[in-house]
Amino acid sequence: MDAPVGLGAFDLSGKVALVTGANTGLGQGMALALADAGADIAAAGRSAMDETLAAVQSRGRRAAAIPCDLLAEDAPDAAISGAVEALGRLDILINNAGIIRRDEALDFGAEDWDDVMQVDLRAAFFLAQTAARCFIGQGGGGKIVNIASVLSFQGGIRVPSYAAAKSGLLGMTRALANEWAGRGINVNAIAPGYCVTANTAALRTDAARSRGILGRIPAGRWGQPQDLGGAVVFLSSAASDYVHGIALPVDGGWLAR
Repeated sequence: MDAPVGLGAFDLSGKVALVTGANTGLGQGMALALADAGADIAAAGRSAMDETLAAVQSRGRRAAAIPCDLLAEDAPDAAISGAVEALGRLDILINNAGIIRRDEALDFGAEDWDDVMQVDLRAAFFLAQTAARCFIGQGGGGKIVNIASVLSFQGGIRVPSYAAAKSGLLGMTRALANEWAGRGINVNAIAPGYCVTANTAALRTDAARSRGILGRIPAGRWGQPQDLGGAVVFLSSAASDYVHGIALPVDGGWLAR
């Protein structure tokens, strides 16, 4: 029998991770968790990454900002090539960047639908495709972690495009895992619950909605970016080498309720 997995299996020293949407919120929290585990970080996003870069570097890791607007068609190729150019290789992709639009389904507009699908699903696929090509070219496999949502399992309220995109992202995760597991590429997802991010600001400032959400979370609080740290390090490390196609909820028990 093989020896049990020790803490060394979670060590990411020498690895390079590209985290999209790493300037703030969940992306920043995951980037710092990966840096704490030893990874160098390519932080991709539309806005300034100074805070994230400084925090990664304070942990003794290399960091690079990759300007990236995922509404642009060429963004996936540019993000992957930018990470490799800046840090020499790529081992981990965290597909975190996402946007949300809220409106009644009867009034939901085509532009809002298309923008959410472009960023949350289409760009995520082509980032994964480009990263996988990079992993295969380098040899040695790689890790892809897609940031899904509890709405990958539920319909939500007034967010039809977001629910559709995040449900599609979970299906995509399974499809890519089926194709790439044999190539040494692990494709998995994390499904965050209701967390303190810019995307949930409208819910948190609506007293009635906030009470209703908190009343259903067994943990009794909104999630914080650091709550995803353990899950993202696990799915990015050798500790998850035989884990393919899962969605790991990090939701304070929301889906169990």
